[in-house]
Amino acid sequence: MRAPRRLRPGDTVALIAPAGPPDPVRLQRGREILEGLGLRVILGSSVAARMGYLAGPDAARAADLQEAWCDPDVAAVVCVRGGYGATRLLGLLDWDAMAEAGPKVLLGSSDITALHRAFAARLGVATLFGPMPASATISDPEGPEPATFTHLLSALFEGGVPGPVSGDHVIMPEGAVAGDRPGAPGRVEGRVTGGNLTLLAALCGTPDALRAEGCLVLLEDVDEQPYRIDRMLTQLLQAGCLDGALGFALGSWIGCGDALPVLVERLAPLRVPIVAGLPVGHGSPQFSVWLEADGVIDTELCSLVSLFRDPDQAA
Repeated sequence: MRAPRRLRPGDTVALIAPAGPPDPVRLQRGREILEGLGLRVILGSSVAARMGYLAGPDAARAADLQEAWCDPDVAAVVCVRGGYGATRLLGLLDWDAMAEAGPKVLLGSSDITALHRAFAARLGVATLFGPMPASATISDPEGPEPATFTHLLSALFEGGVPGPVSGDHVIMPEGAVAGDRPGAPGRVEGRVTGGNLTLLAALCGTPDALRAEGCLVLLEDVDEQPYRIDRMLTQLLQAGCLDGALGFALGSWIGCGDALPVLVERLAPLRVPIVAGLPVGHGSPQFSVWLEADGVIDTELCSLVSLFRDPDQAA
């Protein structure tokens, strides 16, 4: 996997809406926040479009993404929100042209998981799973949520070192749940992959399906009932998508009822380190995680730590 150069003040970033339409007020606030960081912000031509639950037609959204990625003056492609629709773009992109463009930052989460997976499978590029400019944690009228914003900047800008993303539960191999950082032994290093559970299940049977072998798997979701979480985990297990996983980092499960027992039942039999309750995915705070870059799950600290290195420091 290739690591993109992270951002510097003065860089150009392109805001696109590959899934649902953003709230225009939140979009403007998010743009101003990015400009306040010393970035030059340009907008995709369809970023403010609306076609029902989509931010305009598929072809227009795909064109925005491809144009931004292939523009040599653009250092980062920033998705303004999730929603639904990113999977519809995967067959419309010229992947050969995008591969020739070389790596750059892709930032987004939730439905953008589809792009994270495709960029990993087709381009071999590490991408950033984190809060988006038109999301509540960034574009709140009172300003960005402090912990979210601080962690995003440390992950997004060159030279930053993202701090650990800490949870509150460790799932033991026998299925027991130890609360509040119990000091249970277990540390494993590997490439971090995954994202939103609904999207990972939707990608089963496609060229961009999750392949967890040798990886640490991040999973999170929002507004899904426990039985649906059970069904999606079962699908991933039966499809072999979780075979060979080295460990799991379980993010937020906002509006998902009592999801933890289901996660324990389906994942503990894999007998790998699992940490849960990490503030990643939805809700507030919302921390950032580099996907397809090395990381460490540490059950003693109940944390996921990114080992992302800027390309000129990789050696």
